[in-house]
Amino acid sequence: MEFQIDSPEKLGLLIRASRKAMSLRQDDAAGSIGVSENFLGKVERGGETVQWGKLFLVMRELGLNLSVEVPDEFSSLTERHLQSLLDKSVRDKAAAPGEDA
Repeated sequence: MEFQIDSPEKLGLLIRASRKAMSLRQDDAAGSIGVSENFLGKVERGGETVQWGKLFLVMRELGLNLSVEVPDEFSSLTERHLQSLLDKSVRDKAAAPGEDA
């Protein structure tokens, strides 16, 4: 099922509803995901200053996927630009000295 997300609050409520549908307590979910209960609570309240990486970790661990709909008239050009940016990101990471790939 697809839900329209237009705010951090709505995403947080969806995450909370999904966790509850899985019969997971907030503390148990946070522990199994590897984040603090405080962080998960902040996500579920739609906190606007959460860390992106941890937010996506929570979503992945709850089996939630996020997609963005691009208007049809821009989709082909957006796809080309995105691929170029992704390629550049991979090249930059490969060229960065002393960092793990």
